[in-house]
Amino acid sequence: MKRAVFAVLAVGLLCGVGARLSAHHSFAAHYDMQKPITITGAIANVQLTNPHSWFFLDVKEPDGTVTQWKFEAGTPSGMIRNGYKASELSAGTVVTITGFPSRASDHVGMLRELKTADGKTYGMFGPQQGAGAR
Repeated sequence: MKRAVFAVLAVGLLCGVGARLSAHHSFAAHYDMQKPITITGAIANVQLTNPHSWFFLDVKEPDGTVTQWKFEAGTPSGMIRNGYKASELSAGTVVTITGFPSRASDHVGMLRELKTADGKTYGMFGPQQGAGAR
C-alpha cells in the first residue's frame, strides 16, 4: 500500500515538474529571429498575465477583413517596473509592432518594439525599453 501511494506521488511530482519546465521557453525556439515583421493594427486587448504579457491587434487586411494578431511581450512585472500602465493603450489605439513571427502559429509573434501614432515607443518590457529609453 505504501509503495502504491509513493508511486502515485512520484508520478504526480514528475508530471508537475515536466509541465513547469515546458512552460518556460526560449524565445528563439518559438519565434523566427531571422525574419523580422512589422504589423500595424488597432489594439483589441492587452493582457498583463504571467509568465508573459500579450498585445492583441486587429489588423485590417487589403480585402477589408480583420485578422487578429497576438504578440508576446515581457513579464507583467518587468513592464510595470519600466513604466507601462495597464490603461495606457486602450482598445482602438492604432500601433505598429515590429517583432518576429511564431515558428508554429499564424498571426502570432514576439514583440520587439511597439510605436503609437504619436511616436511613443515601447520595447518588450515597456516604455523605458524603447528607442528613446534612458
